[in-house]
Amino acid sequence: MQRSESAGVLFALAGFMCLSVGDAVVKTMAGMWPPTAIAATRYLIGAIGLSALLFVRSGPTAFRPPAPALQLLRGFGVAIATSGFFAAVFVMPLAEATAITFTSPMLTGLLAAVLLGEPARRATWIATIVAFCGVLVVLRPNFVALGFAALLPLLSALGMSLLVIGNRAVAGRASPLAMQAFVALAALPVLLAIALTAHLSGLPALHIGTPNWSVIARCIFVACTASLAHWLIFLGTTRAGAATVAPMTYVQLIVATVLGWLLFGDTPDAISMLGAAIIVGAGLYLWYDTRSNAIQQSRRDGA
Repeated sequence: MQRSESAGVLFALAGFMCLSVGDAVVKTMAGMWPPTAIAATRYLIGAIGLSALLFVRSGPTAFRPPAPALQLLRGFGVAIATSGFFAAVFVMPLAEATAITFTSPMLTGLLAAVLLGEPARRATWIATIVAFCGVLVVLRPNFVALGFAALLPLLSALGMSLLVIGNRAVAGRASPLAMQAFVALAALPVLLAIALTAHLSGLPALHIGTPNWSVIARCIFVACTASLAHWLIFLGTTRAGAATVAPMTYVQLIVATVLGWLLFGDTPDAISMLGAAIIVGAGLYLWYDTRSNAIQQSRRDGA
């Protein structure tokens, strides 16, 4: 049992590290192609690959999604999260953009109260307020320089929260592979619409021209590493449990900071790191409170 849990933690750590590696590769494409086009291409590749795997493993009947409206919510959420984050890393240091997206668990708690009718606990409100204080600290140097573009990681966090809400609502209704394929297929038309709208806006930075072959190669790499990452995180969760794996997500911030420093020369200052620590602390506080409540409820149910 102990060996299985240790393996689960290692799987999850490897998965979260893969996500940060993919994010760093996205940042290397800044100025080469619009982030909206990169996001759409990444999910086009992902949708094709995942659909092919699902067809080979389960046949055409596997493409009947349970709760289609919820699948659309999942797709919309991941589309907003991806396009927001890809645009954010084009204009912000990787570590700072990653840190701000960690407000997602707090936003999820608030949205669950509105969309699912789950009671918003006091810990959720406390963690949310503290996390947004951390966001203000991180954004301190960026908001003046970038304007509202500095809020792109918050848009990404909101999209991730919608995805998590949708995941909760459809949990257990299909295989993990099918769920990955469904979310990619649902996200693709949204991302294509975003890319087309951005292209027609007339902004030079969002014009979709013919990309260099290396851009497509990098999109393929990002799609593969993201799928691998989600599979590793799933394996980790099944072996170690969601409560054990959840804090491992913060390894992304460490990897993002190291990669930002090595590849792009981004060295976050002490105040930005303080803001990131505040956000991470708020997330860990919410995780600890949630886990404590779950343990207490389990004891009451067993009494």
